This record gives sequence, C-alpha cells and structure tokens, in this order.
Amino acid sequence: MENNSLKSKVLNGMFWKLLEQTGYQGIQFVVALVLARLMTPREYGTISLITIFITIANTFVQSGFATALIQKDEIHEEDYSSVFWLSMLLALLCYIALLVAAPWIAIYYHTPVLTELIRVMGLVLFPGAVISIQTARISRKLQFRKLFQATMIAVLLSGVISIMLAFRGFGVWAMAAQQMIYYFALMASLFLFTRWFPKLLLEMGRIRVLFSFGWKILVSGLIDTIWQNIYGLVIGKKYSSAELGVYNRGEQFPKILTGSLTAAVQSVMLPAYARKQKEPETLRRMCRRSIQFSAFIVFPMMAGLIAVARPLVLLLLTEKWIDAAPYLALLCLGYALLPMDSINLQLMNAMGRSDLFLRLEIIKKALGILVLVLSLPFGIMPMLIMKIVDEYLCLIINALPNGKLIGYGPAAQLRDLLPAAVCAALMGAGAWAVQLLKWSPLWTLMLQIPVGVVLYLFFSFLFNRASFDYTYGLILKYIQRSPQ
Repeated sequence: MENNSLKSKVLNGMFWKLLEQTGYQGIQFVVALVLARLMTPREYGTISLITIFITIANTFVQSGFATALIQKDEIHEEDYSSVFWLSMLLALLCYIALLVAAPWIAIYYHTPVLTELIRVMGLVLFPGAVISIQTARISRKLQFRKLFQATMIAVLLSGVISIMLAFRGFGVWAMAAQQMIYYFALMASLFLFTRWFPKLLLEMGRIRVLFSFGWKILVSGLIDTIWQNIYGLVIGKKYSSAELGVYNRGEQFPKILTGSLTAAVQSVMLPAYARKQKEPETLRRMCRRSIQFSAFIVFPMMAGLIAVARPLVLLLLTEKWIDAAPYLALLCLGYALLPMDSINLQLMNAMGRSDLFLRLEIIKKALGILVLVLSLPFGIMPMLIMKIVDEYLCLIINALPNGKLIGYGPAAQLRDLLPAAVCAALMGAGAWAVQLLKWSPLWTLMLQIPVGVVLYLFFSFLFNRASFDYTYGLILKYIQRSPQ
C-alpha cells in the first residue's frame, strides 16, 4: 500500500514538475525568439557571457545544502532557517566577488558593458538563495503544483516586460531585466504559495550535519556547472561574442527540451529514491523504469530536432542565425543523454553516496578537459564532436557505481536504451528525408512533424512495445483523472 502511495505521489509530482518545466521553457523559448529577432548575435553573446558567471556563482550559493535538506531523513524548521541565513551570507560573499571582478572580466573579453551588467545581474544571487530553500521544502513534500503556479507567474511577468523593453531599444538590458524580474517574482510568489518564512536563528550544529553531506554536492555542482559552461567561455574568448551568440542559440533548442525532463527527474526522483534508500531491489526497478521512460521521450525529441534543424532556424530565427543550425543538430546527440545521467547521479545522492558523486565528477571533468585541450586547435565543430564522444563515455562512468549499488550497471542500461535509440534514428531519417522535396521552411516543417510522430509511434509499437504500452497507460491515467 505504501509503495502504491509513493508511486502515485511520484507520478503526480513528475506531472506537475514536467508541466512547470515545459511551461517555463516554452515561454522562455518564445521570449528568446522574439528577443533574438530584435537583437544581434553579438548582443546575445554578451548576455550569454554574463549568464555563465552568474550561473557559476548561483551554483555556489544554492548547491549542496538544498540537496542535503531533501536527502536528510528528518528535517525541522531550524534546519531550513539555518540554511537560509547561511545561503544569504554566501550570496553576499559571491556578489562582492562579482562586484570586484566585473571590470577584469570586461577587460578580458574586450566588452566594457560587461562591468555594469554583471554588477546589476549579480543581485539575482539573493533571491536565488531563497528560492533554493523554498524549492527544497516543496520537493520534500512532492508539492510541485505550487512550484508550477509560482513559476508561471514569474516567467510570464518577466517575459512580457523584457519584450516591451526590447521593442523600445534597450538591447542587452532587456535580457538582463528578464532574468532580474524572473528571480524576484519567483521568490515572492513562492512566499505567497508556501507561506514559509525563515526564523531568526542559525544553529551551527545543524549546519555541520548538513554540510557533511552537502559539501560534496556543492563541489560536484561547481565542477559540473563550470564544465557545462566552459565551451561558452572558450568560444567567447577565442572567437567572438557573435560566435558565442550563434552557438548559444543552437544549443538552446535541445537544452530547453531535455532541460525540462532533467529538472523533473532531479526534483522528483531524489526525494522518491531517498524514501527507498534501504531497498536496493525497489531502487533498481524505479531506476530502470525512469531510464526507459526518459529515453522513450527524449530520444525522439533529439532525433526530430536534428531532422528539422535547418528549416526550424530559418523559420523562427531568420537567415541571420542560419549558422546555428549545425550546432543545434550536433548538440542534440549529447543532450539526449542528460536525463539518464541525472537518474544515475540522483540515485547515488539518495543513498547518501555523495562521495561517489564527487569522485565521478572529478574523473569525468578531468577526462573532459583533456578532450577539450586536444580538440581546441581544430576549431569549434571538431571541439563539439569530441565533446559528444566524451558525453557518451560519461554515461558509462555514471552508471558504473550503480552496478554494485543496485545491480543495474552500464551494460544493462545500454540494453534498455537501445530500443528507443533505434526507433528514434529510424524516425529521424524519415523526417529528414522530407527536406529533399525542397519546399519552403514552413511547409517542410509542417510535413516533417506529423511524419516524425507517426513513424516513431509505428516503430515503437513494433520494436519498443514495453515503453510504448507504459507511456500509453500513463496518458490514459491522466486523461481519466486530474492530478490532485
């Protein structure tokens, strides 16, 4: 009975988290399209550079303790309040560091406007610290409907205002305003929906307990965040802000689609796995189902994006962004693996093995840096090709510990991924062939999408029936009853 209750909460939480991420990413995507049409690749690249530094600082503020709050068996109000005040202190220290470093960053990238932009946008570290605690409370209770509501308010408000500013000619400041408004509006909305406010207390004993687990997650998060953005930093320095803008535009398409599912996996599966951390057999079943389902959803998305890359860019971004199409297609191959990586890593966190998590991050990033250094002299595309190879090696590395922990290692996971990969590849080939008709981008896309959907369902019915039936059952379940 308890397992059925947990399964229901997990599915309900996954539904709302997916809805929240899909809505957020979808609205952000539309806003980004409008802004991209109003801005140049150089302006877009400038904001991309700033976002990298803010993201790294935000990771330092938010990672570790928030995960520890979710993973810990028993949590009291004193834990939340203590972490809150410590996070605010970390946010202050990081902001001071950005304040001081801003002129040097601007000089290094030969972009003077970076100084003011970094100093203004760095203020998002403070609401970011608050949001991490609010989200941890929601995650422990699997109450993701509240997070969905708050996110929709924040993303709609920030999107509308940034578009208005862009039309009035504010350029890069329009994109800066979008991020600022989003963070502060999300924090305010979560206060409204959760009715949680910190107490004036900071108990170092509780901090030490959480830190014993969280510091490894913090270091792992910093390493991963720096690594995820290192290609942008390299391209922005070695080439130009304009080239970085084109690269980020191409990256944004697969990143949005896989980011929604990955965020849902991270938020929902960690507390779900944590509840069963002493039941390896149950964890193995949950992990296997998560990986099969994620592959069934993500692989066709990425294969479809590869097939429609060129007409999609021409239609949505116009000819001035056409150089983003090859980046888009290539990066899909790497982003397809993100949800599976997240599932493996969250399982280790749930079992309290943050030591393994950190060890794997060090190994993977050392390998990645070696690949980057070796491929750097050959240009952007060879760099990205080798990056994709590295991503597939990292999937195997992430899965290795779970072979011992729950009996579900790389070989078993690859076997479970193969049916979805084959079906997606066949579908992608069929959808890509539509371009041979030489129609306009609009009519090409209008034919490619239904062709891709039909082909994938057909091949899945033939070669991946278990995942097909499972997904069909989930859809029927949510049609028959609305989530509570």
